[in-house]
Amino acid sequence: MEDPNLPLPSSASPASPAAPDAPPSAAEAAPIAAGVPRLGPPRGASRSTRDPSKTHPSYVFLAVVSVLTLGSDIGSKLWAEHRLETYPPFNPIWQTHLTFTLARNRGGAWGLLQGASENVRRPFFLLVSVAAITFIVTLYRRLQPRQRALKWGLPLVLGGALGNVFDRIRYGWVIDFIDYKAEWVRKMNDLVGRAFGGPKTIPTDHWPTFNVADVAICVGVALMAIDMFTAKRGRVHAITGMSLPPSASLPPPGSERTSESKT
Repeated sequence: MEDPNLPLPSSASPASPAAPDAPPSAAEAAPIAAGVPRLGPPRGASRSTRDPSKTHPSYVFLAVVSVLTLGSDIGSKLWAEHRLETYPPFNPIWQTHLTFTLARNRGGAWGLLQGASENVRRPFFLLVSVAAITFIVTLYRRLQPRQRALKWGLPLVLGGALGNVFDRIRYGWVIDFIDYKAEWVRKMNDLVGRAFGGPKTIPTDHWPTFNVADVAICVGVALMAIDMFTAKRGRVHAITGMSLPPSASLPPPGSERTSESKT
């Protein structure tokens, strides 16, 4: 009769833990010191840690904000076409500073290429719009989780650009209907006229007529500028995803193992 206190033979020993999916590298298998083996990873543990800075932003957010901006622009333009065509063109809103008046802008901002041929104007603005949309989508793919201002700014610019592109494809011009005038606008136009030495004309107090798409583009560009000047471009922690101070830096790969092997 066998003694229960005797050790079991090697063939009857409990099953050893399952080997990891991938064999350990030479650096991982190297002992910490002479005669001191390195412990392996626990069962089920991952050998690599996901870097939160490499996660892609949600395209659903980009699509939702852009579509809402586009829908608001198209809806307001349809209202302006039907409402301001049959009613008096000037509809005072705020102490004669803000009015609604229907305008068809064949050019760009501040009347850019207003007098150019249609064969030149339309392809030019379409190509510029396609390039801007491509740039926005490409830049959105590279967003970091901490870039919240840019996350909102890019969809607003995209929705506004799509709204104006829709007008150029459908009509050949852009529908504007928001007219703003103020004394500071007249002073600014007077200052610009003197600086560039243009023809002697009476400066106007009217800001160029714009639409909802232009408002979205301006707000989006402002958010992009805020991100440019305030976002910390330092490295982020691989586990927490938090920004590291400019003076801090992550150790190079393998430096921890080298220091441990010297102890």
